[in-house]
Amino acid sequence: MKKGILGKTAALLLAPLIVAMGQTAEAHPREGTTVARERGAAEANIRSRVADILGDRSRAAKALPEQTPRTMRRWTVESYDTGGTLLFSDSPEYVKETGILYRDTVTGDARVLYYHLNDTASPKKVAVVLETEADLAVVSVTRGAASEPSVDYLRVGKATQIGYFDTHEMTERIHVTKERPRLLTPEMDETILRPGELVYGVYDFNASAPVRVSVIMYGADVDPFAFLRTARVLPRDEVALRGTFRGMDRVVTSQRVYYPERDGAVYFSIGDNLYDTYLSGIDATDGTPAVNYGNYGLLYRISIPTSGRARTQYFLSPLGGVYAGAVRVRSGGQTRLIETPANRPYFGDQTVAEPERIAHGEATLFLTRYTELSDLGAYPSDQPVTFEYSPPGASNLPVHIVLMPEK
Repeated sequence: MKKGILGKTAALLLAPLIVAMGQTAEAHPREGTTVARERGAAEANIRSRVADILGDRSRAAKALPEQTPRTMRRWTVESYDTGGTLLFSDSPEYVKETGILYRDTVTGDARVLYYHLNDTASPKKVAVVLETEADLAVVSVTRGAASEPSVDYLRVGKATQIGYFDTHEMTERIHVTKERPRLLTPEMDETILRPGELVYGVYDFNASAPVRVSVIMYGADVDPFAFLRTARVLPRDEVALRGTFRGMDRVVTSQRVYYPERDGAVYFSIGDNLYDTYLSGIDATDGTPAVNYGNYGLLYRISIPTSGRARTQYFLSPLGGVYAGAVRVRSGGQTRLIETPANRPYFGDQTVAEPERIAHGEATLFLTRYTELSDLGAYPSDQPVTFEYSPPGASNLPVHIVLMPEK
């Protein structure tokens, strides 16, 4: 089955939810498409658990209200990448043996994202180990979170995002020497992944000297540092979602000022690889070129200039299917966390596939009763508003960010 990049099942490449339901995604950057293939009967038990999860939640979800169709125009935005180095570890996603999942050496500001499922028959742990050849490297962890392992992949994805965006400035400092490697957080060696469970973590840090960062899966009763001395790097899976990417933050803005009373309902896309391109980098384990399909781990800072007397209402709308995450918003000197969606564990399951003309970048869309929206709040148009967003693990992309007059 082949669908356009803006189709309903677009770029779910960091989500064992769909893989567990019998498909795996393989993206082709030249074609901008996603191909879904049957995975096999070995994961039938996982498919059954996911079906139960979705079935229970769908029955509990409220029906969407009727909406009058409304025209929505694409708003032109521009972006640039900044910040430090992103280390992305999601391949192999289904880990069938212990080993090193990803490894590279960084200095300065960095972010590590790991997303792995224990696909073995025994309990395991996943940890990030820091090593250095310098006499001393001080690693300052500034922000981060990791989920409790679970077979509920949507809950894992949303919980990690809530933790990451709700984190206040962290001040933990880790002293790494030649003789003493360290874990990025001590809790990693205390967290057990039972067979079939997923763990997802995102951490920002700064290294005062070069540190080698290794994401490992190892036995639940094994010392991680002893394990690392003899462990080998595991091969990528067919999706090949791992690598090192320069510029871990993306600033999204607009030259044109948005006036809600004049401009009406508008939207722009995140994670479509059409107007919002995917990061390119390298798999440092073997030098292979890498693409971050979905821009997982990339932190977006979205700030659209607005003006006028009417307040501007913001929404997030999922296009690719089931979605669960969070954002952080700064406005008027206040910062708050917003779950997406806020009123139930996930949404996007009622999203209708867009027509083919939209999949190729048509500038006009319509808000209908099938358009699912997560409320990001209404804010005075004469004050700056900044949203922090990152594509959540276990969710589908792309999404639309929608602006419209509050009333």
